[in-house]
Amino acid sequence: MNDNQNLVLVTGAGGFIGGSLVRELRARGCKRIRAVDVKPIDEWCQRFEDVENLSLDLNLKENCEKATQGAWDIYNLAANMGGMGFIEHNKALCMLSVLINTHMLQAALKNGTKRFFYASSACVYNGDKQKTFEAPSLKEEDAYPALAEDGYGWEKLFSERMCRHFMEDFSLTTRVARFHNVYGPWGTWFGGREKAPAAICRKVIEAKVSGKHEIEIWGSGVQTRSFMFIDDCTDGIQRIMNSEILEPINLGSSEAVTINQLVDIAEDIAGIKLKRNYDLNAPKGVNGRNSDNTLIQKYLHWEPNTSLRVGLEKTYRWIYDQYMAREKGEAGVVRESGIAR
Repeated sequence: MNDNQNLVLVTGAGGFIGGSLVRELRARGCKRIRAVDVKPIDEWCQRFEDVENLSLDLNLKENCEKATQGAWDIYNLAANMGGMGFIEHNKALCMLSVLINTHMLQAALKNGTKRFFYASSACVYNGDKQKTFEAPSLKEEDAYPALAEDGYGWEKLFSERMCRHFMEDFSLTTRVARFHNVYGPWGTWFGGREKAPAAICRKVIEAKVSGKHEIEIWGSGVQTRSFMFIDDCTDGIQRIMNSEILEPINLGSSEAVTINQLVDIAEDIAGIKLKRNYDLNAPKGVNGRNSDNTLIQKYLHWEPNTSLRVGLEKTYRWIYDQYMAREKGEAGVVRESGIAR
């Protein structure tokens, strides 16, 4: 276990989950944190003055070696990703993220890293097991025989295997978690990379502010998903990193809802009812997916437990503030500790 004095590296730290993980590590007393992202630092979702912040392209092996120098623990969250609209139209770009994890594993080994966490995805699961709308609960074993989400899912599955073989062949301690639809404050909420909870919140806010009480929904609205609040995600990452879990494991909520039910909750929070227009030609992903948490309960006696209503209300309020600030020309996300963009 890291004693809080050893250097911890978080990649993808300029993004939603990475930035939130840095926040969590600081709250837990971690004294030496190196945060790395490809984006310019002033474009990061969250940044912290007491952290070593570096803008590096981790597709390049030399940058991975620079980033990992002296790192005791590595949390590799760097990847090209977004919601279904992004991953459906950027399959090659998503697959190129294999360079990041491969180079990061090599650099970790070279620089003597003790533990390596890899952020995988529920998109690794066999598509044939996700054809029903009844929210099939996916067990870890359901990733094989392999039929992952085209592009993004295959890259994640391959990188999981890389972690396994680096552990088997080189004794590098690796941990792998399969994230299920993470949402919350500080997440992307416009621009094409946002996921369903943020997109729905934004659309409801737009409808309420504009007075045009309509909303476009991708697909039929009966697709089922589970959504994990960001605080549960960062807590789970720490629990898994500090565990003895050797295999990839689900990290997600088991509270499944339809997209229509997700809209219902957002409408209720906003105090509005909207006419629903369904775009059946839009990217919509698999019909049903939920997290089976049997294994994480067995190992950790814990699972993500923030209700969707509670988490979505916090997310809606945050996105509303960002939306109104943007409308007023205050351009950009409110940063941590008064650091503003």
